[in-house]
Amino acid sequence: MAKNIGKAVAVAVTMLGLGGAAPASAGPTEQALLANYIGNWRGESVLQGGDSPEPFRCRLSVSSGNQGKINYTGRCALINMNLSVSGTIAFVEARGHYEAVMTSNAGFSGTAVGQQRGNQIGFDLVERQRDRGGNDVQIGSRLFLIGDQITVEFQVEFNNSGELLTASVPFSR
Repeated sequence: MAKNIGKAVAVAVTMLGLGGAAPASAGPTEQALLANYIGNWRGESVLQGGDSPEPFRCRLSVSSGNQGKINYTGRCALINMNLSVSGTIAFVEARGHYEAVMTSNAGFSGTAVGQQRGNQIGFDLVERQRDRGGNDVQIGSRLFLIGDQITVEFQVEFNNSGELLTASVPFSR
């Protein structure tokens, strides 16, 4: 059970996303695009890998922030535990891209750059950290804001064992 909890922490933190960005000065187009995601979202999926598939559910609340940013808070229920993340997504005009920075209750944090293609913004994050159990973990996460949908794809690799956990989580309002 303790082994699964350590995995669950890494997975849920990755799954909930990315978000406190650098100072932003977004134009009306970028602000309007981000504002499309304000609201309450729910997602569920099955964690693949490990001992057996593990179903989980997530909630994500996105609100308006200062200077055209959006703030979010999220929570996932996985293996009888709740894990949470929070952050901000913003367009950084000086750099010409979106940025998202995440913090979590499990000690993971990260920053990702987002690229826009049409009405889609995609973020890629790869982090190497230690989970609460002291395991060396590589986390890969892709967050997509597409039209009226949010999708998070992720993988967690436990470098000591080579074990790989994956999931794709579609969120809807």
